Amino acid sequence: MWRMWLLFDPRRTLVALFTFLFVLALVIHFILLSTNRFNWLEGPSRAAPAASLVVEQLTDVA
Repeated sequence: MWRMWLLFDPRRTLVALFTFLFVLALVIHFILLSTNRFNWLEGPSRAAPAASLVVEQLTDVA
């Protein structure tokens, strides 16, 4: 394992790793915020009311 650190600079490697993990966490949180179920800021939105169907009876007036 120690030979790996001879190939890579430990500071640059750890900074790159933490930057990647931070960006990944932001992406995951924004994806969750865009869903209805997991949006903890606005809460779940109410479902749209179902459309009602009105059937009129036609009568012959003659």
